[in-house]
Amino acid sequence: MEPPLFVQKQLTQTLLASCIASAAAVGYIGSAAANDSPEYDAELSGFEYAYPVERFNFSSQGQDMQMAYLDIAPEEGSANGRTVVLMHGKNFCAGTWEGTIEALHDDGYRVIASDQVGFCKSTKPEHYQFSFHQLATNTHALLEELEVGQATVMGHSMGGMLATRYALMYPEQTEQLVMVNPIGLEDWKALGVPYQSIDDGYQAELGKTAEGIRAYQESTYYVNTWEPEYDRWVEMLAGMYAGEDKELVAWNQALTSDMVFTQPVVHEFEQLQVPTLLLIGEKDNTAIGKAQAPEDLQETLGRYDVLGEQAAEAIPQATLVEFPDLGHSPQIQEPERFHEELLKGLADQ
Repeated sequence: MEPPLFVQKQLTQTLLASCIASAAAVGYIGSAAANDSPEYDAELSGFEYAYPVERFNFSSQGQDMQMAYLDIAPEEGSANGRTVVLMHGKNFCAGTWEGTIEALHDDGYRVIASDQVGFCKSTKPEHYQFSFHQLATNTHALLEELEVGQATVMGHSMGGMLATRYALMYPEQTEQLVMVNPIGLEDWKALGVPYQSIDDGYQAELGKTAEGIRAYQESTYYVNTWEPEYDRWVEMLAGMYAGEDKELVAWNQALTSDMVFTQPVVHEFEQLQVPTLLLIGEKDNTAIGKAQAPEDLQETLGRYDVLGEQAAEAIPQATLVEFPDLGHSPQIQEPERFHEELLKGLADQ
């Protein structure tokens, strides 16, 4: 599968003018070679999840698609009759939920986690109108295929925005909404963050390196701490950018970044009709486009110690649990502590 025509032209120009290529692209190429990082194709072949991967084949926007997903049933005799659907973030995959899947499974839940279209082991389309409405529709179709009538939907990071949209679209099928450090607790464009075109976003995605991914995750996900097991998730992402389909991966990432920036859900929080559990690492400072914003604005963005409380006030049936010392990924950074609060919050409903 080749990228769109204008993307191919950009790539050709880049190759012909390699001597004046952007510093980011040059750094990317050099870093990949120096690190000898794994290389993965557009569907992350060769990177193993902790649980068996299944495929849901369907049609969307006139195209044949496949969604990779995990469906883990509870042990016989331990089922509590409830299902939790996990929605990953933009820099994450269904496989990244492995610790949460284990905790929920051990507590008797059926757990379903999919890779959304455009991400990880699922289809990377050349042409697609990405929207949270579309991804929610795709997920609902998967759940219908699996005969899941009602479920708790749980989203992390970008997945929090998607889970919110799902709960707004399908309140009767949503038992409970759980958001883990969701992005989109503020409307960046309304606050004055400059818009980045998809073309510019694509070029920025091509410049991503393992070092850059690791540095970003260390500063936001894990609060300036690093454990060796985190490297696996860096390699997962960096490997797709280093592989043979890196242009298609970067193109899909640019399209989905545009979706995240232009389709806020924060203004609809008051319309949520389901009990909502907010699990917030207060050290998080994630905000899309922060680097392009004026310095005085940057200081006000991504304040999860404030944003979590604001979201809880806006959502009618909200319960807020805060982790003052944790970052964007509390479920990975402090799994035992996080899952204790998660299971408690689920049991209270």
